[in-house]
Amino acid sequence: MNTEDVTQIAALGRRVRESIGAVVVGMDEPVTIALAAIFAGGHVLFEDVPGLGKTLAARSLASALGLDFRRLQCTPDMLPGDVTGSYVYAPATGEFPFRPGPIFTGLLLADEINRTTPKTQSAMLEAMAERQVTVEGNSFPLPRPFHVIATSNPIEYEGTYALPEAQLDRFMVRLSVGYPDADDETRIILDRVRRQSPDVSVEPVVDGDGLLAIQRAVERIHVDADVARYCVELVRATREAVNVSVGASPRGSQSLVLLGRALAALDGRAYVRPDDIKRIAEPVLAHRLTLTPQAWAQGVDPRAVVAAVVAKTSVPPTVSAVR
Repeated sequence: MNTEDVTQIAALGRRVRESIGAVVVGMDEPVTIALAAIFAGGHVLFEDVPGLGKTLAARSLASALGLDFRRLQCTPDMLPGDVTGSYVYAPATGEFPFRPGPIFTGLLLADEINRTTPKTQSAMLEAMAERQVTVEGNSFPLPRPFHVIATSNPIEYEGTYALPEAQLDRFMVRLSVGYPDADDETRIILDRVRRQSPDVSVEPVVDGDGLLAIQRAVERIHVDADVARYCVELVRATREAVNVSVGASPRGSQSLVLLGRALAALDGRAYVRPDDIKRIAEPVLAHRLTLTPQAWAQGVDPRAVVAAVVAKTSVPPTVSAVR
């Protein structure tokens, strides 16, 4: 791959993160991984307690990337047609034209996705995997690029529906924001005081066509065979790990490679290093594991399982250049 192309992607990535960082405080690593996931063509799940800026981060990403943005506030009474759209009777013509739903956009924010029913959650499965929706037997392609950023509240159980494994597997990464430290929390408050308004804005750094060009360039990032095998070994180890009844699927190892390429590009490299894979192992693999009932009852954290797998899996020799 052309070194100049990688340098341009890295520079653009820095501008996007700087633009977002002006309004989203204390989320540098989650925003970087989320940006890399979008550069890799994937979808992102933010799972954390309310009030940490997950929705603001998603909206800021959409603005910085120049994407059309729709926000879907998920509720228990939401129907699949509220997501995909439906055929609506037009009295003037006597016909039933298709009225597209909010999923026909560049970046869809599915806020509190675990508050809607599995039937409505499944309405997003085809869109996330195949970039199209099917309504009454007719398929409609979604715009390109198309990405989903969803948020989920892991601490509430009343009125919520846990995402099934098939739905979780469609997300390239699951990210946790965490509470900001004292300095960042103070900055959040002072920034709000200075603005004298709850509204924030992020200027576009690139547009949809530019993002597609970046995604095509990321596809040309070199992946050494040893690094690919390392990804496979990590995923295979999750299937044999203690406390795990179902390990990560081949989609997990593929996601490691895809996201690793995007991180390499953001770092200005035309090749993937083992360190890239270790950095993203937990956000890529933890949500793909199904724990045993005993482990779940004991409160075992899937992230700890992945960390143990990374610690015991042999790392291949460092890749220093494209051969």
